[in-house]
Amino acid sequence: MSENRPLVSFIVTCYNLPVPMLCECIDSILALTLLPSERELIIVDDGSDTSPMNGLMHYGDDIVYVRQKHGGVSEARNAGLHVARGTFVQFVDGDDRLLADGYGHCIEVIRQHADAEVVMFDFTRGEPRRASAVPVPAVSGSELMRQQNIRGAVWCCLFRQSVRGTLLFTPGIAYAEDEEFMAQLLLRAEVVYVLTAEAYYYRQHCASAVSRRDEAAVCRRLDDTHTVIMRLHRLEDRLPRPERIALQRRVAQLTMDYLYNTIMLTRSAAVVDSRINELHGAGLFPLPARPYSAKYTWFRRLVGSAIGRRLLLHTLPYMKRER
Repeated sequence: MSENRPLVSFIVTCYNLPVPMLCECIDSILALTLLPSERELIIVDDGSDTSPMNGLMHYGDDIVYVRQKHGGVSEARNAGLHVARGTFVQFVDGDDRLLADGYGHCIEVIRQHADAEVVMFDFTRGEPRRASAVPVPAVSGSELMRQQNIRGAVWCCLFRQSVRGTLLFTPGIAYAEDEEFMAQLLLRAEVVYVLTAEAYYYRQHCASAVSRRDEAAVCRRLDDTHTVIMRLHRLEDRLPRPERIALQRRVAQLTMDYLYNTIMLTRSAAVVDSRINELHGAGLFPLPARPYSAKYTWFRRLVGSAIGRRLLLHTLPYMKRER
């Protein structure tokens, strides 16, 4: 590592957040077991109505503040990537925070394993239950994606800049932008460590984008997810076979989630059928008959028939979804 290069660049994106909430996020990063020279803390303000900078002045040189015209989280993260100088990058949403005990294991991995390219970890919405990390052998990103369903949230991983290369978030995508980025990042990674530690506190509140249920927001969420699925699907034919199989699994899983959310958010048979017709035209429906998981198997069978879809429409909205 270069003497002037931080070990980790933390990219914190925010838009119209209360300053105390943003400070809580910043403080959680400053509390980590990193020397000031080992960290770079970049705050990207995505064009908030009022700049939070006056409330951040006391951090002095501990932060780098970047303000841009409001363009959405994808462009805000890209702005942070253009500035970041660290060997590794960690994204943090400004209304969330890192958990020092759990995240300490992630720092240990990149200190002790010079080959580490991506470190994935767990998150919590409440008090952390697992700060310890069960040691696991490293795997390649494509092997990981072939074997199991991954967490698509980009803030659930610490990754090496050199692996990212020129990869950026697609501008204009407000929902599922993480899924496109994470799938491509893992396909590039040869050494991935997956930890069980809960290292990230995710705060979902009424102002969160995923909490919106108005018609326009629902339509945007479904349209963006469809766009991401199609973009990943078009990559499949350009990949070697192992990576193609890995990405096919991820696309199938995202398509299942997309149909699940269509049912849950619209509760409309007409909308579900319309979305299915679009997928069918792209060769993504029926869902592949692969044993990816028990949940995938039963959902694929039900959604594949008109009777099954009616059953899902009448039962899913009343069932509690897993995390």
